[in-house]
Amino acid sequence: MKFLVIYLSALVSSLGATVLVSQNITTKPVWCWPRDWHIFAKAKPHANGNEFVPYGSYGSEVDWNNPEKIIPLDYDQAQGKRIFYQQCVWCHADSTPAGPSNRSNVTPDPPLMNDGKILNDKSDESLRKIITLGGSGVGKSAMMPPYGLSLAPNEINDLIAYTRAIAAPEYHTQPHSFKQIWRSKTQ
Repeated sequence: MKFLVIYLSALVSSLGATVLVSQNITTKPVWCWPRDWHIFAKAKPHANGNEFVPYGSYGSEVDWNNPEKIIPLDYDQAQGKRIFYQQCVWCHADSTPAGPSNRSNVTPDPPLMNDGKILNDKSDESLRKIITLGGSGVGKSAMMPPYGLSLAPNEINDLIAYTRAIAAPEYHTQPHSFKQIWRSKTQ
C-alpha cells in the first residue's frame, strides 16, 4: 500500500510539472528547427498583418512579385514548396535562400517557377513530362536534369501544385463543358 501511495504521488506531481512546462513551451520555438522558421510547438491558424492563414493551411509563400501578399498553401502545395527549395530553386528563381541563383548561367534562361505567362498555358501532364524526362527528353534545354527517378510521382504532382499556387498571373483551371463531362450514348 505504501508503494502505491508513493507511485501515485510521483505520477500526479509529474503530470502537474508537465502541465506547467507545456504552457511555457507553446511560446518558444521547437528545439529541432532553426529559430528563423517561426514554427511553434502548438500549431494554430494565425494572422500575419492583414492576412489570415485559414484553417487547414499547411504553410505559406510570399508572393514573389508583391512581398506584402501572402499565399496560403495546402498540404500538397507545401510539400511542393519543400521540393522546389531542395531541387529547383537554383535555376527557376532569381534568388535563393543561400543567395543568388544560377539562373543567369543557364542558356536558355529557364522560366521562373511563378511565371504564369509561360507555365499557365502548359497542362499538368506536359509539366509532369518535362519534370520526369528533363529538358533533353522533351526537346528543351539539356541543362535540366530528369527527375523521374529521384522524385516519386506524388512529389512531382506536389511540385506542379506549388507551381500553380504561386503563378502570376493566377492559374485558373479551364472549365469543362457539359459535353465533355456528360457524353450521350451514340446508337
